[in-house]
Amino acid sequence: MSMNTAFTRRAFMRSAVAGAAALAASKLGSAREAGQKPPNLILVLADDCSSREFSCYGNTEIRTPRLDELARTGVQFKTCWAAPICSPARAMIVTGRYACRTRWYHNDMKPRGNEPGANLSKDNLTFAQALKNAGYATAVSGKWQMAGTQQEFGFDECCMWQEAKGEFEGPIEPADGNLPGRAARFWHAALVKNGEMVKTTDADYGPDVCLDFLMDFAQRHKDGPFLLYYPMMLTHQTWDFDRNTMGYVAPPELDAQGNKTGRKGEPTLKANVEYVDYQMGQIVKRLEEMGIRDNTVLLFTCDNGTSGYGKGNLTGEAGPRVPMIVNGPGRVRPIGPSDALVDFTDVLPTLVDLAGAQLPDDYVLDGHSFAPVLRGEKESTREWIFSVYADKRFLRDKRWLLDGNGRLWDCDDNRTGEGYQDVTDSQDPEAVEARRRFEKILETLPVPDPSDPLFQSYVEKTAAKKTRKQAKAKAARQGQKPAGAQPKPGKKKPASAKE
Repeated sequence: MSMNTAFTRRAFMRSAVAGAAALAASKLGSAREAGQKPPNLILVLADDCSSREFSCYGNTEIRTPRLDELARTGVQFKTCWAAPICSPARAMIVTGRYACRTRWYHNDMKPRGNEPGANLSKDNLTFAQALKNAGYATAVSGKWQMAGTQQEFGFDECCMWQEAKGEFEGPIEPADGNLPGRAARFWHAALVKNGEMVKTTDADYGPDVCLDFLMDFAQRHKDGPFLLYYPMMLTHQTWDFDRNTMGYVAPPELDAQGNKTGRKGEPTLKANVEYVDYQMGQIVKRLEEMGIRDNTVLLFTCDNGTSGYGKGNLTGEAGPRVPMIVNGPGRVRPIGPSDALVDFTDVLPTLVDLAGAQLPDDYVLDGHSFAPVLRGEKESTREWIFSVYADKRFLRDKRWLLDGNGRLWDCDDNRTGEGYQDVTDSQDPEAVEARRRFEKILETLPVPDPSDPLFQSYVEKTAAKKTRKQAKAKAARQGQKPAGAQPKPGKKKPASAKE
């Protein structure tokens, strides 16, 4: 893969958009005339949650019956890779490209401000742009964490959590919190809907407001086709204003039947994952009530592994391994568990394929559409998958795994993410050949040179974070507050904060 591509955003805007839009719109029009209605598409991206947290992936303590049913009656990919941290994962899913093209390697190693590449929508084609050009109504709601507006990325409407907003009158994280000045995202959430601040109260749960917005959009566009993108706030840890501490925030409580009780639940990962499952059930229920369930394809995944287990983890595949469940009666065959390998660069071409749309000929993709797997036409669409965490790279095929620490693992036919055999120092011919083959592939997937300012900035930020963490730990041991800490403030205009 060459770093020099023929595609430029400016060239695309001059010529390809109009042509692709006209061609795709014509194709959709022909499909409608033939009675072949293009499917509605819903992509749900949960936050900080590994595959192992869901019962269909083997968890015996957390109940996810709705996702289990979607997996059983659709396709459940055993091995799907995002990235071990959110920014590169979101860049992959939005553009269909790896970090060596977008330069989004890490939350702290990506273009910023006015640097080229900071706004992915201006230097790449996004999946929302592609589908909007093909005649889809588009909406996004939840957690953004991207440079640029939702409209620039191709969304008609949006309802987003605002980390900092002057008009917000709800709770703000204190100066001695994890990210001082950040506005609430769960209870009494700071949300902006189509440019207007949403008036929320202590009784309003942010994820429910976001989901209601998307379902209202679906209702208004049920004649279709529409695209909904739901990057959830769940299950990310954040400042818990009830307990005045960092951790999991209690979602609405669910009873034994999975219905709301009207009370708050427990502030645990389990409760949050089960509420993700509840919301997935609500999406299915609302689609059925609208009469469009059979013409809607629903994709569910997560942006990286669970905090404390997978997020930032370089060992094995705990960091990048996430669930990928796809369901759509009449559109997706009920295959159940699939051994096909997929990663986040595959999402954009898959959505375009399902929509019957087309991409500009000169847009260079790293992903492969897995729609043929969903339709039962193929068992697999790619030989290997890839992920990145700053300057650390992961590579996997169906048997072998090279992790971010440079360790080689023999996975055999195991797809659980754990229990693999470390063969890094093995001289077995198969292991030696696997490493040689992987090294050849990695030559096409470079990380920044150490002299790259992007890499140098990352090193500086990492060192500064380490220093702050050490100072905070030292202060905690001495029973003191870190320098600059203040008592929890009242309502005020929040300072900008980044996650």
